[in-house]
Amino acid sequence: MSGSIYGNLFKISTWGESHGKGIGVVVDGCPAGLILTEDMIQSYLDRRRPGQTKFATQRNESDSVEILSGTFLQKTTGTPISMVVMNTNQRSGDYNDIASYYRPGHADYTFNQKYGFRDYRGGGRSSGRETIGRVAAGAVAKAILSQLGIEVCAYTKSIGDIKIDYKECNKDNILISPLAMPDLNASVKAEAFLEDKMKEMDSAGGVIECIISGMPAGVGEPVFEKLDANLGKAILSIGAVKGIEFGSGFNAPLLSGSENNDSFRYNDGKVIKLTNNAGGILGGISDGSEIIFRAAIKPTPSIAKAQKTINLSGENIDISVKGRHDPIIVPRAVVVVESMAAITLVDMLFMSMTSNMRSIVNFFNMR
Repeated sequence: MSGSIYGNLFKISTWGESHGKGIGVVVDGCPAGLILTEDMIQSYLDRRRPGQTKFATQRNESDSVEILSGTFLQKTTGTPISMVVMNTNQRSGDYNDIASYYRPGHADYTFNQKYGFRDYRGGGRSSGRETIGRVAAGAVAKAILSQLGIEVCAYTKSIGDIKIDYKECNKDNILISPLAMPDLNASVKAEAFLEDKMKEMDSAGGVIECIISGMPAGVGEPVFEKLDANLGKAILSIGAVKGIEFGSGFNAPLLSGSENNDSFRYNDGKVIKLTNNAGGILGGISDGSEIIFRAAIKPTPSIAKAQKTINLSGENIDISVKGRHDPIIVPRAVVVVESMAAITLVDMLFMSMTSNMRSIVNFFNMR
């Protein structure tokens, strides 16, 4: 299986299966001298860890990370960083029946068509548990970004038709709300909505919004390595994501050119924009304003409610998926979105260091 490596200069390679011995990642291209500890990585993994609220799968895993290589005396050495999280609470028996049929909304059928074989225990590589490696690598990327004054902040914007009110938002609430919502009033309403869905043995989806601040202008390439295109690929590679938009996004076709264009002005000698319909990216290159995008997350496909499908014997059947599953993926996916965005930003920043002679001369003259 190819396709488990992402990035150019800052590169990650994830490995492992949901019900295998462990899940891990190798990060290649991290510069030496970055302070990095297991506790730093763990703080991010704890945000996606299962079993913390009634709105997450009750699979009881500590998701404790171990750094196997690439650090010495709590600093990166410049060599590949290998990290692993061992699986400790698999219940593979919950998936025995699944071997004989295809679950609606899952990759069971497509895996069989591609490989002629599939790991039916929790979905193998297509399981949401694969994102552990992404989050661990994202913690490394965010440590790099923090030294550059760049912040990546994602949160739940909506669940079902319940949306946050920006006037009621507080960034600190993201870690307080069980649904990662910055508006606690919206969170309470969404919690009640999800409880109803759980009683119906059904699930729900939502939208994650991500704001990147402190990003300098001039990062990204104008053709095939556009910053928004690469962010799009990174976010869409997350299994539950079904769509992404930047700035005004799908509302842009409803605006006129004069409404959608962001006017430039000088303010105290600095270039600013009066609006940000572009979402911080023009022509595939960062413009120095906040980068804003939103990702649409589908409802959890594993539900106890009866669904129609087919089995490997060619029969039409009705099934009810057993096991421990999230009634909503969104809250635990917030840190995954942050991580993939951070990984992409670091990779694009490294690529931009050689974009012009001035940068190259300045770098070597300052050594």
